[in-house]
Amino acid sequence: MSSSGDEVGGADVPELPEAPSSQAGPETLEPAPPDGGGGSQAVRWPAPARNPGEVREALAKHGYLADEGLSTVVYLALVMRRPLLLEGDAGVGKTEVAKVLARWTGGELLRLQCYEGIDVSQAVYEWDYSRQLLHLRAAEARAVANGGAVPVEVEDELYSERFLVRRPLLAAIAAKPDGPTPVLLVDEVDRADDDFEAFLLELLSEHSVTVPELGTFRAAVPPVVVITSNRTRDLHDALKRRCLYHWVDHPSFEQEVAIIGLRAPGVGPVLAREVAAAVERLRGLSLFKPPGVAETIDWAEALSVLGRTRLDEEAVGATLGTVLKYHEDAERARAIGVIQLVQAAAERAS
Repeated sequence: MSSSGDEVGGADVPELPEAPSSQAGPETLEPAPPDGGGGSQAVRWPAPARNPGEVREALAKHGYLADEGLSTVVYLALVMRRPLLLEGDAGVGKTEVAKVLARWTGGELLRLQCYEGIDVSQAVYEWDYSRQLLHLRAAEARAVANGGAVPVEVEDELYSERFLVRRPLLAAIAAKPDGPTPVLLVDEVDRADDDFEAFLLELLSEHSVTVPELGTFRAAVPPVVVITSNRTRDLHDALKRRCLYHWVDHPSFEQEVAIIGLRAPGVGPVLAREVAAAVERLRGLSLFKPPGVAETIDWAEALSVLGRTRLDEEAVGATLGTVLKYHEDAERARAIGVIQLVQAAAERAS
């Protein structure tokens, strides 16, 4: 956290003192139990449902239609206090599970979007350099005005929680135990590298994060954790063993019709069925990016906005970009014939 030649507003930027290697932890730090398990006596885990059926009903009430397999694994993750790993194609609704869980339980949604090269400063914490610098300058100005030196305590103040920026992982671990349990979403973990995956595994095992300047933050209440992967690469077995696993597939025809009715209530029932049938057929074409549920909803709404109550060749051709987001996929769909797609959808929907 030091700078030697930068300037702010034309003035030399003073160099911040190096962070102390360690100091007494703040009162909000929880002592680590001997077994490293998080201290079960302090855990207040949400128990919002008594069985998978109630989970399914609650998710539906909050806008997510889950099948029996998904509602069961969500129930088990909550009861067994285990991270939930959801894999599947992009657009099948993995991320939405965490969002709906947060709305249902009332916990804060803490989302960590993974990408190649993600590190601790983006995922866990960093120091607010600008505020540290302002604090140091203010201390220097007061010292000059009083004709003395900058107090030694200022150095310790620079690396206190006051200047700590909590990123999603630390925010989830250090959440207050008296409120709703936060929902930590680690999105698209397959985009991160192996080192980050190993760090995540350690965090999920210990439910703790160490900030060298402050000490170890241990979760008084472990967060609800949802990890998603589009399976662009295989995840390590160690991470999978730590989690409850579920593959999220594209919805069935009838389920997708129900989803359209729930998320796009202005779409007529005939159009909803024909759109779901057309999307089902498109997914069978070995496309580069098969349409997800979000594209299905967008397509149905777009056709409804255009005043259509059924699929027709003109409307499908004009709105194909709503459901297929790659030029090659659109060309493939046109190659098999838009009229054939419309006819097949009408037969499937009838």
